[in-house]
This record gives sequence, structure tokens and C-alpha cells, in this order.
Amino acid sequence: MTDVASTSAVSPPDMRRRWLALIVLCGGSLMIVLDSTIVNVALPSIRISLGFSPTSLAWVVNAYLLTFGGFLLLGGRLGDLYGQRKLFIFGITLFTIASLACGLSNSQHVLVGARAVQGLGGAIASAVSLGLMMNLFTEPADRAKAMGVFGFVASGGGSLGVLLGGVLTNWLDWHWIFLVNLPIGVAVIALSMRLLPSGGAVPQNGRLDVAGAITVTGALMMAVYAIVNGNQQGWTSAQTLGLLGAAIVMLGIFLLIESRVAAPLVPLSLFKIRNTSVANGAGILWAGAMFAWFFLSALYLQAVLGYSPIEVGLAFLPANLIMGAFSLGLSARIVMRFGLRKPLGLGLTLAALGLVLFVRAPVDGTFAVDVLPSMVLLGMGAGMAFNPVLLAAMSDVPQHESGLASGVVNTSFMMGGALGLSVLASVAASRTSTLVSDGQGQLQALTGGYHAAFLVGAVFALAAAIAGYTLIRESAPAGAHAHGEQVGEPAVESA
Repeated sequence: MTDVASTSAVSPPDMRRRWLALIVLCGGSLMIVLDSTIVNVALPSIRISLGFSPTSLAWVVNAYLLTFGGFLLLGGRLGDLYGQRKLFIFGITLFTIASLACGLSNSQHVLVGARAVQGLGGAIASAVSLGLMMNLFTEPADRAKAMGVFGFVASGGGSLGVLLGGVLTNWLDWHWIFLVNLPIGVAVIALSMRLLPSGGAVPQNGRLDVAGAITVTGALMMAVYAIVNGNQQGWTSAQTLGLLGAAIVMLGIFLLIESRVAAPLVPLSLFKIRNTSVANGAGILWAGAMFAWFFLSALYLQAVLGYSPIEVGLAFLPANLIMGAFSLGLSARIVMRFGLRKPLGLGLTLAALGLVLFVRAPVDGTFAVDVLPSMVLLGMGAGMAFNPVLLAAMSDVPQHESGLASGVVNTSFMMGGALGLSVLASVAASRTSTLVSDGQGQLQALTGGYHAAFLVGAVFALAAAIAGYTLIRESAPAGAHAHGEQVGEPAVESA
């Protein structure tokens, strides 16, 4: 099957046009990443405005997560079959229209329905954006730089959403956290049509594996629903265990289908590429650790230290600046000099140390002593590790499967984040409950719960560091990279 979105089918854009195209892709990705955290800040205002109950309010988040997590793999494969540019523009258009509907909504049902459509559009655009970027930049040095910028948007956008959500909610109202997407989305759509390379003809054998699409989408949606509701329903409840069991059964059916059909939705040979499998496994663990950072440190700052939403966002600013410095120059140089394994292992180890420092943050902590050192280490770790993780996951994948590989990467991070957050929230709640039963005050108990969760998050990051450093294979000595050899481009090796 020929690659319908490959730059080899069209005249390659000049270097300036490629970088402008990267900015457009990052703009679309940033809009989607922001939406995952910006909404959390506004939930109390949304509950009061539209009369949500505490239970029904969760659907403002869950409706988005269900469709986003469920359609990533399908969106990636559709991009390979019918053109990644077309799917990216369609996804951003759908996301923008749904954002407008969210911003204008005056009822619970309209908001929840529009959030589900938002998740669908976000999944489609996210699933192909990484593949588009990989096909735009084929030279190792340029690809490493581009991946650094893309990784910064993916990793730093979440904490930026906390700040932006606080500003918009406090100064305007919650509707603007969605309406702000409208001008960004329109600009991204217009510039995408001008700057992104168009795909070639649709391949003649490019038929969709309908049975595979139904089973894997159903399995992912059931798994996401079970995970995001696990803390509320109980991890041993009939609903949670039943949904997880059904998801596993459906996933087994999906794998059976993929092993037998002529044109599978997800060719199982993709997972025989060693670096791709290892990087996705490390990505699942790293996403769990990142969620420990973004959400639990924000809760500690708000619930224990009494920070306002805007102050919480500003507390993340040092980490964002450090990630920016790495992503916009340093990370690419490090990868070109040392390869993938060393910066990945060191970066994730620094992130683990940053989370360990949060374990000692006291009830009466101060920013300079108890928050800033962790933020600095986490910013350095994320800035150093994100680029090699994404490069390892994507560099060895054939161009005609880059959209699928992009969808797999996004699915790994999304599922790892959702599962990690649920596990960490359970650990924090259980430890807090135990400390309250032992007679400790509420703030002390809350802090103790966060400490336990930070420690588990540090274990996730360290496990990802060990896996990446020991299992990822380099293609050539570091010095060869500077002479034009592909970073992480060995012969495909079975995992």
C-alpha cells in the first residue's frame, strides 16, 4: 500500500514552508491539549451555572475522554487510507464547531453532547498530526528539532491550560474556555489548507477493516469508561470489573480479527518493531507520572497551600520555561549527540527525582523551598525525555503506517494517563482516609495522601526510565548521526 500522505508523492515544501506547517500542526495540537486541563479549572462554575449534580458533572470530562480515547486508533488508520491532511482538517473543523457549541450551550445535555463531538474531532486530529510531522521532516537533525517543538506543545500545554483556565474563568466566565478555541481553530484550518502537503491518490487496496474498527473502538471506550469511573464506582464493583472484562474480551476478538484479515486496521507486525513497542510501553508509564505531576501537584497547591487557579498556573511557569528551552533547541542537540537511550533514561530519572521531592512537601510549604526544586527537575526531565520517546516510537515505522503509529502513540499516552490518574487518585484517597482514621487533621491527611501518590508516580517514571534505557536500540554510534544517518532507524527487530 502506498503512502497517501507521504511527502514523496508531492513536491517537498521548502524549509520555511515546512516550519510554518509545523507551527500550524502545533497550534491544532495545543488547542486539543489545552482542552484536557482547562475544563477542570472551570468545573465548579459549570456545575453552578447549569445545575449539574456532583455525579453528573463528571460527564463533562468523561464524554470527551470516551470518544477521544476510543477513536484514536481508527483516526490514525483512516489518515493512512484516505490522507492525513484531509483527516487533520476534518478533525480540527469538527473540534472547532463542537467548541462553539460548548461555549454557547445552556443545558447539561447540549454541553455533554458537544463535549463528546469535541473528543471525536480531537482524536482524529491528534491521531494523524504526529504522522504528518514525521513525513514533513525526514532529515534526522530537522526531525529531532521538530519533534522537540511538538513534544513541548504536548507536554507543556497541560500546565498552560491550568493558568489559562483560571484567567478566563475568573475574568470572564466558563463559556470562554471553549469559545477561545474558535479563532484558533479557524486559523489552523485556513493555514492547514495552504501549508500542509496534500496527499496522493487513495490506494486501490485501501479498504477499511470494519470489524477491527468496531471491536477496538468498543474495547477502548469500555476500558476508558471503567477506568475514569473506577474510583467512584469502586475497583471491585460489578460495573468496573464487568466493563474491564468485556473490554479484554473484545480486545481479544480484535487481535484474532487482525491476525486473519487481508487488510487489518492495525497490522500486528507494527508491534514487532522493538523501539516502537518499548517506547509505547515507556510512554504509558511516563503518562501516569506526568498526570501525577500536573494534577496532584495542582491539588496540593490549591487544597493545602491555598493557591488560586492563577497562582497554580504561575507555579508551573518555571517548568514550562525549562521545557521550552530544551524543546526549542537543547533536546535536538542532545539526541543528535547522544542518541535516544541516554537522554530518555536521564530525563525520566530526573522527573522521578522531582516527584520524590514532592513527597517531602509539608503542610506549611513555601514555593521556593518545597515547590520550585521539584518543578525545575520535572521541567528538565520532561524537556529532555519527550523528544526521544516520540522519536523512538515513530522513527522506525514505514511512512504508509505513520498515521496508525501516531494513533498508537496517542492512545498509549491517553490510556496511561487515565489509568495512572485513577491509580494515583485511589492511592491518595486511601492514604488520606487512613490518616484521618488515625486522628490526623484534614490538611495533614490530605498532604499524606498526596505524598503516597507522588511516590507511586515516581516509581512509574523510574520504571519508564529503566525500560527505555535498557531496551531501546540505537541505530548507529552517536557520531554517525551528524552525518545524516537516521536517529533510531535500525533494521526492524522483533521485540
